[in-house]
Amino acid sequence: MTPDPGLASWLQLALTPGIGPATLQRLLRQFGLPQQALVRTRAELGAFLTPAVLTALDSDAVARAVAQALDWAAQPGHSVITLADETYPPLLLEIPDPPAVLYARGRTELLASPALAIVGSRNATQQGEANAEALGKALSAAGLTIVSGLALGIDAAAHRGGLAGTGSTIAVLGTGIDVVYPSRNAALATEIAGRGLLVSEFPLGTAPAAQNFPRRNRLISGLARGCLVVEAALASGSLITARAAAEQGREVFAIPGSIHSPLAKGCHALIKSGAKLVESAEDVLAELSGFRPSGYASTTRAAPETQDAGLLRHMGHDPVDVDSLCSRAGMSAEQVSSELLRLELDGRVAALPGGLYQRLEKGQRR
Repeated sequence: MTPDPGLASWLQLALTPGIGPATLQRLLRQFGLPQQALVRTRAELGAFLTPAVLTALDSDAVARAVAQALDWAAQPGHSVITLADETYPPLLLEIPDPPAVLYARGRTELLASPALAIVGSRNATQQGEANAEALGKALSAAGLTIVSGLALGIDAAAHRGGLAGTGSTIAVLGTGIDVVYPSRNAALATEIAGRGLLVSEFPLGTAPAAQNFPRRNRLISGLARGCLVVEAALASGSLITARAAAEQGREVFAIPGSIHSPLAKGCHALIKSGAKLVESAEDVLAELSGFRPSGYASTTRAAPETQDAGLLRHMGHDPVDVDSLCSRAGMSAEQVSSELLRLELDGRVAALPGGLYQRLEKGQRR
């Protein structure tokens, strides 16, 4: 296949160290498309680029990176999408610093679909993951594409939910698109590449680096009409995504939790700051103006449960320790521990750090 000279020009600028989104946009405003910029004299480009960047622009290293990206893009299911392409996601054009190129693997048509970001803690509770997956599935069934970051915990659960509905899912990576991180999500990444979409703004081969993930977060929110935070501590990276969403004019949603849970404090802070409190998929759908659910006919609110027998009756919905359960239920520690084990094996109770236990709602077991 003959390389596309237009795409090669985009890649040459985007892959040159020292040319970030802001600099590239200045070049485009001054000279037009990258092909037009690159035929300018290096003296003309020197008004925008340092001598070191000008040297890198024509280097063998950049030429090799461009050739590698073109070879990758030529493979089935792979795409490199530029700002000038019709397939470039329209919502990303609204953010202050849209990436010049996006590497994409999978169903690129999802970039034009209405989407919702679902994010949260990597160290999520079992209930939090169940909530993220159930909401992702319900909202995907309503026609929304679920966007998240392929991290462990809430992100992975949201992707699984998105894949279970018609809206599918988009995973925005903080690495090169050919690098799977974390490795425990390799099978999920393969499934998303087949039935959803993987995207990254980072060059091929980019390894995990702490500074790349906060940058990636602006794309998670930027691709979506709103951002739902399921579980998050006060120092969570998910709050960075939520702040980016608010700055981009997107809706921000949060699920409340126990006042005793550190993973609820970030969500509670968002709600205090004006985020919409979410208990069901309908709470999200009602706030997305102009979006009409498709193929969606049932509520996602939990049906009223019949009276629970035994220990569950005394657990409530907050994390609780064995001693408290002994006192509430009038049972010995041996009896409580035995019943907790049975309930855990049955998927009705989750063991939490610190010797605590929490009940799981029916329909949200894993």
